[in-house]
Amino acid sequence: MSYYFSRKVDGDFTATVDRTIAELKENGFGIITRIDMKDTFQQKIGKEIRPYLILGACNPNYAYEALQKENKVGTMLPCNVIVQQLENGQVEVAAIDPVASMSAIDNPELLALAGQVAALLKGVVASI
Repeated sequence: MSYYFSRKVDGDFTATVDRTIAELKENGFGIITRIDMKDTFQQKIGKEIRPYLILGACNPNYAYEALQKENKVGTMLPCNVIVQQLENGQVEVAAIDPVASMSAIDNPELLALAGQVAALLKGVVASI
């Protein structure tokens, strides 16, 4: 089982980030964290990498429901979505498959909820 959904597109990195955030918002997700790995590695260890952004996406309704079913599920939140510049000039958008991560918890209700979130994230990635 793959632990993520992804799609590669032609286009500008920043425009792809903006489009990804807009699609997430359209599907009820807000961005609660934004980690620029290129900037972080440069500042912390003086290393260069291609543009690589981690967006912590949260759908508050689903997150609330998940916490009602499993009070420590917050250790697996938010749903990470990455946008990275590839060497060939394309930009890749990838999102965690919450079913893969939530399978570690023995809770069928939580797994069913994860399936609903997975469908939303698959749709987001496919629409980029």
